[in-house]
Amino acid sequence: MEIISTSKGIGGQLTEFRKLVNDSKKITFIGTVGFCTPFAELMAFVLRGSDKKTVFLPDLRADEARSMVFSSYGMQLDEKADPAADTVVLLGGLAMPKIGVEPEKMKELVDELTKDADNKLIIGVCFQSMLINCNWPGHIDFDYIIDADMTNEVKKL
Repeated sequence: MEIISTSKGIGGQLTEFRKLVNDSKKITFIGTVGFCTPFAELMAFVLRGSDKKTVFLPDLRADEARSMVFSSYGMQLDEKADPAADTVVLLGGLAMPKIGVEPEKMKELVDELTKDADNKLIIGVCFQSMLINCNWPGHIDFDYIIDADMTNEVKKL
């Protein structure tokens, strides 16, 4: 794996993501309910105002995919949507062992969602190398992984 770019903070992560999906037409985010949903909404937020369509798909449940729309509250999940896309973003929460998503099953889903795409793009987004440490690149043909490390400080005043 070659590091092609380094950035800092959430803003840096979002900027790198926006660059990677510049040519994408439809992006389906796949993640765990609750934990990954706000990260998908945050990444979709930087695409507001563009002509890109965004969808969130929980776990392996393609029949529960929802469109993502911009509202006065930010990005929100909306009506049921077709999850087929030219770009799929896999969020790291999926790889956490306690979630129980098998990477082999996810590969089947990703292949199905992108089968009609002319220029498919598969991106992983995770913290603390979760996708890499759980060997998801050994099963899924990622084009890129955005791997962030977060340091937190709690300060007493």
